[in-house]
Amino acid sequence: MRGEPAAAALLLLLLLALSGCVRGPSHSAPRAAGGATSLAADSLALTARETAFLDTLERRTFGYFWDLSDARTGLTPDRAPTRSFASVGAMGFALTAYPIGAERGWITRAQARERVLATLRFLWQARQGADAAGCIGHHGFFYHFLDPDRGVRWERVELSTMDTALLMAGVLFCQSYFERSDAVEDTIRALADSLYARVDWRWAQPRPPTIVLGWTPEEGFLPYDWRGYNEAMLLHVLALGSPSHPVGADTWDAWTSGYRWGTFHGYPQVGFAPLFGHQYTQVWLDLRGVRDSTMRARGIDYFENSRRATLSQRAYAVENPGGFAGYGERLWGLTACDGPLDGTVTIGGRERAFRTYAARGASFTTVEDDGTIAPTAAGGSIPFAPGPTIRTLIAIREAYGDRIFSTYGFLDAFNPTLTRNVPVHHGRVDPSAGWFDTDYLGIDQGPILAMAENARSGLVWRYMRGNAHVVRGLRRAGFAGGWLDSIAAGR
Repeated sequence: MRGEPAAAALLLLLLLALSGCVRGPSHSAPRAAGGATSLAADSLALTARETAFLDTLERRTFGYFWDLSDARTGLTPDRAPTRSFASVGAMGFALTAYPIGAERGWITRAQARERVLATLRFLWQARQGADAAGCIGHHGFFYHFLDPDRGVRWERVELSTMDTALLMAGVLFCQSYFERSDAVEDTIRALADSLYARVDWRWAQPRPPTIVLGWTPEEGFLPYDWRGYNEAMLLHVLALGSPSHPVGADTWDAWTSGYRWGTFHGYPQVGFAPLFGHQYTQVWLDLRGVRDSTMRARGIDYFENSRRATLSQRAYAVENPGGFAGYGERLWGLTACDGPLDGTVTIGGRERAFRTYAARGASFTTVEDDGTIAPTAAGGSIPFAPGPTIRTLIAIREAYGDRIFSTYGFLDAFNPTLTRNVPVHHGRVDPSAGWFDTDYLGIDQGPILAMAENARSGLVWRYMRGNAHVVRGLRRAGFAGGWLDSIAAGR
């Protein structure tokens, strides 16, 4: 699991699936005509209090990536302050964070591009191959977790198609953002293009047309493929957009064939219970007003679907069928996150079952809830429902102070229900307020920073709309409408 032992990480990956020759650097970085800089930034009406809060939240969350990623290799810790392996997915969020920091003035553009260049060079030059040890990846894909000092496979973790997609999204964002004509930014764009082109998406289809979750040198391909709505929308768009190893359009059709539609607390939606599945893709892809054939038939877009998923989770917390402490309009948010322990505890005469790291969520598909709230659930949904999410985040900070909001923004999770001082796997128990995590998780910090910035300025979306690989992938998936129709055909 994210931040848990490697075997547990693989188990979570499999559970989520059930729910739903080296090439030299190229010297051109394709971009769509009418690229990022021609599109106006978005705007968000905020009160002075909300603006000050988001300024602080973004700045502190950015610090996780800037302070803790290795300046030489770009390796980003999966969690902190507990020492952990590096996370390839977190590196994708780190690459996304650096331009945000430059735009906000927390670092200079020169500092941002120096860090990005070092990261891309390390990723490009690190050894790939089929050996069980000593490699960073294989066929252009990367292992889920890496040794934090050497940047090679951590223990026996899998080669992860999804975490490679998160990394490549950050790579492509940097390719589009660093658009100046000089030696450094030319090199960034060339390395980004080459890293993306090296990923052999077709190889990751042992059972075509679907894409496999992963591969290990010991066992070969995992027995599970991506099918049904979840965070892998991003993976499929990138696999379709590849200039070198694209999958066929039937891959998208196979993935969407697993969609489940229903209504949860009055909101019709395609279901996926943990909110991260509604957020990750849209950290980078602006899906407002653009639709594939599935969403055209339903009369909504994926942005609206994520809004409904967010608001239905809030409505679930207001109803609070599990009777968890604190739940309400300003205390909600279920997603994959840390938790206190694996076991049961009697609280107030009622036996409660708790879990450590788990894919918590609430939808018509399933409810996985033990009273553990993750701030990234609301934070990653800021663009979908700005008012409710920002008010919730402010309320959490004001209610719990530095027990949940500290050096790098929000710690990963907390549980107001667990007030008994029992042994816990992570964090600590405050008998007056509940359990609080003491770690930050990179892949939970990333959506908070990027989605807050997207809601405020549209920065990540704006540059990614100008990336020709992204445009190509969306079109091959059958997306049309909105801003996508304004991009020159054939790009």
